[in-house]
Amino acid sequence: MSARHEEAAHRYTIEEIAKLSVSLAAALAEAITDEADAFSLATFCRRHGISLPTYYRIAQQGLAPATFSIGSRVLVSKEAAARWRAAREAASAAEAT
Repeated sequence: MSARHEEAAHRYTIEEIAKLSVSLAAALAEAITDEADAFSLATFCRRHGISLPTYYRIAQQGLAPATFSIGSRVLVSKEAAARWRAAREAASAAEAT
């Protein structure tokens, strides 16, 4: 091990290195999904700060975004997500008045 690597190894605990790795992986995943034209339900929920159970509850109420299927995958397009956000904002504004 080089002196540089040895110094780095002593500077961080294994837990800190693991957290850095998870953070980097999350940042890379976010960067990739920012370019995606459609999101899985899990990604849609994560990006909008809701849980999957909440998604299914609002879907039963007819308030979920439009989806489409490819094979067994259910996806939400970027456009459908944008329309859903606009509709939810309008509904919230109407409720506030």
